[in-house]
Amino acid sequence: MRTIEDPGLVEEFKERLLAELAETVALIEESREYRAPVELDQQSVGRLSRMDAMQQQEMAKDINRRRQHRKVAIEIALSRIRDGEYGYCTACGEPIAVRRLEIDPVFEQCVRCAP
Repeated sequence: MRTIEDPGLVEEFKERLLAELAETVALIEESREYRAPVELDQQSVGRLSRMDAMQQQEMAKDINRRRQHRKVAIEIALSRIRDGEYGYCTACGEPIAVRRLEIDPVFEQCVRCAP
């Protein structure tokens, strides 16, 4: 059974986090045009089309907020790896189950302490 003390395991999580960070940053950049203000041009866009565009813009902004939140969580996990604190619960200090980290490598707390 692998434990968080295994340096190879921590390196695997680090690689996974770095790959997800790169993908998340790329998605944030790609979605920039979808978050741009909707232009008021009554000649080319009808009222319903503009409302649809505004709704799509709001959805894009919400997706971007979630991506930004995920980016921060990944950066925190990478910081914990650099500091040698990764894989240990921030509340009780006990090791976080490897299976829990496999589900989501940004988890900071063990199952007992998680809200």
